[in-house]
Amino acid sequence: MSKRKPKSRSYSLRKVGTRELRKSFLIVCEGTKTEPNYFKSFPVPKNVIDIKGLGLDPSKLVENAKKFNQKERYDQVWCVFDRDSWTKNDFNNAIQNAEAEGFGVAYSNEAFELWYILHFEFLNTAIPRNQYLKKLNSLLANSLPGKKYEKNSEIIYEQIFEKQATAIKNAEKLLKQYNPQNPEENNPSTTVHLLVKELNKFVP
Repeated sequence: MSKRKPKSRSYSLRKVGTRELRKSFLIVCEGTKTEPNYFKSFPVPKNVIDIKGLGLDPSKLVENAKKFNQKERYDQVWCVFDRDSWTKNDFNNAIQNAEAEGFGVAYSNEAFELWYILHFEFLNTAIPRNQYLKKLNSLLANSLPGKKYEKNSEIIYEQIFEKQATAIKNAEKLLKQYNPQNPEENNPSTTVHLLVKELNKFVP
């Protein structure tokens, strides 16, 4: 499945006179805390980024993203969701529908925590979802003695930021292993790095 870059209308972060920057970047997340907390931690101008945690299945998430975009007309819209226990059709159809709208998709198979793990190591073997937290605890403890991973953490971005470049390389390497790509079957895999790279363009 191809990964299309989200539509853009050549937005700029520059102010025109004293006019405030408008919101131009929408991130709609399946989770209500884990993903929103992570993306809110990016040091980007908050008045151009709108992050929503909806707690919906992938298909409903995309439909809500469409509604938000119709009202605001963002320059970029991203949908963030996991494979988890959603049906194959729901997961793949959500990706196809989002891309048809020109939205970016930051999916994870199976869970968002895969993105965190890739900061520390290259993982190309599927593991049960309940093992993600155990692995993250071990990796964090080795990197930051005495620390452990907390679900819905508000400081995980800062804790692992220095390893972000490694995570991007690992995520790209992981995707290249699947040819052709089939997101619902490619376990583990993630495209969160695509959104991260776009967000980094907003960093002053």
